[in-house]
Amino acid sequence: MTVLDAKSLDFRALNEKLRGLARECRLSGCCGQRFIGAGMSDRQITIDGVPGNALGAYLNGASITVNGNAQDAVGDTMNEGEIIVRGNIGDAAGYAMRGGKIFVKGNAGYRAGIHMKAYQQKVPLMVIGGCAGSFLGEYQAGGVIVVLGLGIGDKRIVGNFPCTGMHGGKMFLRGDASGIRFPSQVTAREASGADLEELRGYVNRHCELFGLDPEPVLNAPFTLVTPDSKNPYKQMYVAN
Repeated sequence: MTVLDAKSLDFRALNEKLRGLARECRLSGCCGQRFIGAGMSDRQITIDGVPGNALGAYLNGASITVNGNAQDAVGDTMNEGEIIVRGNIGDAAGYAMRGGKIFVKGNAGYRAGIHMKAYQQKVPLMVIGGCAGSFLGEYQAGGVIVVLGLGIGDKRIVGNFPCTGMHGGKMFLRGDASGIRFPSQVTAREASGADLEELRGYVNRHCELFGLDPEPVLNAPFTLVTPDSKNPYKQMYVAN
């Protein structure tokens, strides 16, 4: 594995060097450089430090692992690949992602999964190990969001206004979601046996990545949230 010291490199120089390195590479001294791995398809990148905004933007098959936290817009418009964050992430993670997978050990900021969508046979996935901020899944049009609520104590698993404008995809929240206010165009119900079978694969992968036992995680009720309408805005703009 090639090791690259990113301490003295700006984001343009860093990405240029990444494209010229061997397939497996490790970045040390990373501190806020944006767009790391943008559009890449054939790299396995490990990052020591804190990458800046838009980590893995337009990712097209590469794998990125962050041994710490990441800032905003992780996986912006990613198409394929996997991003693993062993800490927390900022706002707008997975913005408009249409494929690939994001796994976060800790918490996510506001608007995670905003405009997430499926594309042809691609179904994007985001698994958040802790809690998520307000507007989770805003305008979600496809894909799957899972929030596990691990290690959050008395915090709510999700902030205010989840699923605002949601019109596709699905969301799994660990627990009975009591006290969470959802918009009228979605349905929140206890996940069925078939739902839990689908969920098991996502949780198993998350636990494998972060050294957790999946059985205690799965040994809890889950709430499944899905949209009722493909046109959630009709009631706002069309007179009945």
